[in-house]
Amino acid sequence: MKIWLAALLLAASTAAPAEIYRFGLIGDVPYSDYERRELPKMLDAIVDSHVDFVAHIGDIKHGKDRCDDSLFEDRYKLFNAVRVPFVFVPGDNEWTDCNRSSNGAYDPLERLGKLRSLFWKGDFSLGQKKLRLEKQSGSYPEHSRFRLGPVLFVTLNIPGGNNNFGLGKQASAEFQARNPVVLKWLQDSFALARRDKLAGIVLFFQADPAWKNFAQGLAHEGYREFLTILRAETIAFRGQVVAVHGDTHMSHIDQPLRDGDGKTLANFTRVETFGYPVMGWTRGIIDTDSPTLFRFEAQAWTSQK
Repeated sequence: MKIWLAALLLAASTAAPAEIYRFGLIGDVPYSDYERRELPKMLDAIVDSHVDFVAHIGDIKHGKDRCDDSLFEDRYKLFNAVRVPFVFVPGDNEWTDCNRSSNGAYDPLERLGKLRSLFWKGDFSLGQKKLRLEKQSGSYPEHSRFRLGPVLFVTLNIPGGNNNFGLGKQASAEFQARNPVVLKWLQDSFALARRDKLAGIVLFFQADPAWKNFAQGLAHEGYREFLTILRAETIAFRGQVVAVHGDTHMSHIDQPLRDGDGKTLANFTRVETFGYPVMGWTRGIIDTDSPTLFRFEAQAWTSQK
C-alpha cells in the first residue's frame, strides 16, 4: 500500500504542468466610421486580456465601400500597430467584390495583388511583435501556418460569395487556379499535424461554407470539395479541429460538421466571429489539461469613452 501510494505521489509530482494559451478572434470589421473609431479601443482591450495573438478573419470594410489603396493602407497601419502578433486572412469585400461600381470597379486579382504586397510580405505576421510564419510556396503568400503550443494554426484564402466560383455552372478561371492550391495546403497541414502528433489544428478562412447545406447533401459548388476533404481529414485526425470564419456576421460556437451518416463529428468545432452591425470578439483558450483542448468565449463590445 505504501509503495503504491509513493508511486502515485511521484507520478503526480512529475506530471507535466498544464499549458495555457489565449488568442483573440475578430472579423467583418470595421464597416463604418463608428467601428473604425472603436476598433483600436477593442483591439487594445483584447491585448490587455493577455492574448498571444489576434486574428482577423476577413472583410475589413463594408461591401459597398471602395477598395482604394488608401483604405487598404489605413487597415494595414491599424493592424500593424497592435501590440501582439496580428494575423489576417482576406475576405470577399476586399478583393472578389471589388469589381462592383460602388467599390471602384477594380480588377479583383489586381486588388488581391495589392493586398499581398501590403499584408503578406515576408515571413512574419503583422503587429508590433511578430510571429514567424511558414508560407506555402508559390504565388499565395496569404497561405501560412504557425504553432502555438500543441496546436497548428493555418490560414486559407476561401472568400464568401461561393468562393469566387462564379455565377454559372462553369467555375471561374480564378477559382480553378486557386482552389487546388487551397486544398493542397489544407491536406499538407493535416499531414504535418499528424506527423508531429499535435493535439489540435485551427483553420482561419473568411467564408461561411454553408455547413447545413453540406450536411444535407446540397453543398455549394464553391465549397463542396473543401468541405469533403475537411470532413475526411477531421475523421482521420486524432486531435481537435477548429474552423474559424466570418461572413454571416453572427457569432456561433457549435459543431455543424457531420460524417456521411449525419453523425456529429465530436472533434470538430466551428467558431464564427461577430460582424457588423454588432461589434465583438471571441477569446480562444488552449488548455492542455482539458479533454477538449479548446474553449471559446464570445465577448460583445460596448462603446468605450
